[in-house]
Parts: sequence; C-alpha cells; structure tokens
Amino acid sequence: MPTINELATQAKEAADRLGIHKFDIYGSTVDESSAKVDQGKPDQVKASNRSSVTVRVWNNDQTMGITSTTDVDPTGLTLALKTAYEASFFGVKENVPDFSPEATAPLAREFAEKAPQAPISDLLEKLITAEKAVTEAHPAIASVPYNGLAQRDIDHFYLNSDGALRTEAYSTTSLYLYTKTEEEGKKPRSAGAFRISRDLDSLDVDGCLKEAVEKTVSHLDYQKIPTGKYRVVFSPEAFLSLLGAFSNLFNAQSILDNQSLSKPESLGTQIATPLLTVADDALHQANVAIATFDGEGTPTRRLPLISDGILVNFLHSAGTAKRFKTEPTGHANMGAKVTVSPHFYHVSTAAPAQQQYSLATAENVILIDDLHALHAGVKALQGSFSLPFDGWLVNQGQRTSIESATVAGDFLALLKSIVYVEPEAHLTPGGVCPYVWVEELSITGE
Repeated sequence: MPTINELATQAKEAADRLGIHKFDIYGSTVDESSAKVDQGKPDQVKASNRSSVTVRVWNNDQTMGITSTTDVDPTGLTLALKTAYEASFFGVKENVPDFSPEATAPLAREFAEKAPQAPISDLLEKLITAEKAVTEAHPAIASVPYNGLAQRDIDHFYLNSDGALRTEAYSTTSLYLYTKTEEEGKKPRSAGAFRISRDLDSLDVDGCLKEAVEKTVSHLDYQKIPTGKYRVVFSPEAFLSLLGAFSNLFNAQSILDNQSLSKPESLGTQIATPLLTVADDALHQANVAIATFDGEGTPTRRLPLISDGILVNFLHSAGTAKRFKTEPTGHANMGAKVTVSPHFYHVSTAAPAQQQYSLATAENVILIDDLHALHAGVKALQGSFSLPFDGWLVNQGQRTSIESATVAGDFLALLKSIVYVEPEAHLTPGGVCPYVWVEELSITGE
C-alpha cells in the first residue's frame, strides 16, 4: 500500500484530471494473524491483510457521492473518484455531509508505533501451554473449546482536498480462553477471560488463565435461586455491555433519526444518580486501540457524557454537530452513511457515597459477571431489557453460583437506582469501569 503522502499526491493528480475540486478519502489496513488450538494441537491458523478505502466527492452543485474500494493504486483511485463523482449527482439535497471543520486541527496526542509481530509458532506455543495449564488446574475442566490468540497491525488515514493529511498506526495482541466442565450428574459449566495488550511480550497470559480457572471452579457448585427483587452488583464487563446496548442515549445521529432515549433538550437533565460519571476517552492511557482521529479527520479527545448524573454531551459527527450548532467530537465512522459511535468508556464516581458497600459483608446480593443475548433481550428504544446472565448469589463474601437466571429492568430507572460505584476501576475491552451497585432489580430464577 502506498504511503499517505504518495496516496495524497495520486489522489490530487487523479482529481485534477477528472475536474474534481472537492473530495476526501478515509482508509484502513489490518494485518492480522491468529491461532486456535484443540486438545494440545493446532486447530486453526489464519493470516489476513484487509484494506478498505472510502472516497467522497462533491460536485459543483455541492451534492455528494460516495464509493468504497480496496484498490488504492492510481488506476483504482481514479476509478473510485470517477464513480463517486457520478454518484454525487444523485446525492441528497438536504443536510449534505461536508468536511469536518477540525479536519486540519492539531491532534491532541500522537499515535503509538506498531509493535513487531511475533512468529505464528510463538502464538501456538503460548496458546497450547495456556490450554494445558487450564485443563490441568482442576479435574472438572474437560476442555477449553473456545480459545484464540491474535495479533493485529492497524493503520488508519484521512486526507481531503483542503490539505488535511492524517495517519495513525498501532498494534494489539489479544487472548481469550473459554472453558467447559464435565462432571457426572451435573450440567456443564463454562467461564471465560480476556486480555489485550500492545504486543505478545506484554500480554498477561498468566492472569487470563488464572481468571478463567477461578471463575470456572466457582460455578461448579451451582444452585437455583427464587424469583424476586434483589440488590444487584454489575461487574465492569457487565455494566459496560449494558451501557453499550443503550448507547443511543448519547448518539446525536440516533437522536436526529428519532431512534434514541434522549432528545436534543435532554442535555443538562439529571438522568442518573449523582454517583455516576461517564466519559468517552479514546486517548485513555489504558486504551490499547488508541484512535487519535475519527473517520472524518476530527481529532479525538476525552468527552464527558454523564457528569455527576447529569447528561452533559452527545457524540457528534461533523454533520450532526452542524445541525445541533455545536462542534464535532471525533466519533464519526465513514461509510455509505456517516454513523456515530463511542470509542472507549471511562466510568467513575466523583460524588461521595452516603454509604459504602462491600461484597465481603453484603447479604444476599446478586453479582452479575456476564450478560448474554443482548441482541435479543434489549429493547433499545423502549429502554427495557431482560437478559440471562452468569453470576453468583453473594452472602457475606461466600459466592454460590446461580444455575440459571434472568435480570430485567428499565435502563433509565437503573441509572437512577445506583447506590454505590466502587472506587477501583478495572480494564475491560470496552473501557475502564468499577463494580456498580444497583438498589433493586427483578431476577427470574427458579
């Protein structure tokens, strides 16, 4: 693939030949290798190099056309510009997308360099060793049917005819281990763990397998629980997955499309307990997959969403920001339609809690570790959810695995029912978040 400067030169020359005066290009390349093992032997080894480029062109009537391609040599680029130009005459006449006003603004932070990729043999060796350690840790653990170790080099770039020229690159290495037990007279139980880092050398393999084993063993002696109202503690992963399922709350495009729990006038209203503060922070030091700019070239930054329970910002693209008469926030994704999405959540608390809680002393609380079937059990436009989960009934520090149960409620009511946000945050794939205590939710058990 040509360098960003070569690409910019080629695009400018092609646009001049075609008589195109206004265009922009966003592209990405992912170089990935991954391994999966089964019973101590390699099961699946994959390597891929994927690239995509999105080209937008405006004609003299200022309507816009868009196309995508994987061919970024001069011929492919010329064809993409020509196709997008032809499509521009069929573009929308109202709320036409435009360049971000911040596409040439300085970035808040420089990107990290890519790390060298390890040989695929090293991935297999690490994964086989980890699988063996997990299955030998307890006689009930029969296998690790779902596992994977992957490394990725990711490049993004953005350029436009007004002189914007941005590029970033980073590397990630990720590991997941998901177990399965077999005990006579008992149902199979499962648990998993995930870790991500910049490279293989810094990946916490030992921590991942230890967590997978501890969670699996804790689920062996399971019991039914009666249906009723319980105080609920969400793990960081569980709370962020629920927050992500209702992210239309902060999404300016969803608000404009009437597909959100919020309205434009919702800003400044109290939507949660004062104990809750939520930000989206692509530049957070714990975020391995750092993004310094979005699909429109807008620099990313830390954006407060909920501050002491008050909704303070929406996520914006350049188009939604123009319609809301505000500034873009760096959350645009380039595509056939520009969409808006979060990068990396940071959940915390600033307000002092009237009462502190601890799993070591709490009685009969439900600790939810992992939520399932979010695609089916969440009604994002109604705010309601009903989701099966993995978790424990905790009584003064003693954890009893729950055989099967479902948690149900209303998300906005849940936000106002938070009674404690623990001070210690934990890193998850979707952000950093502490354990979150909710006064009462409906649990359907036995």
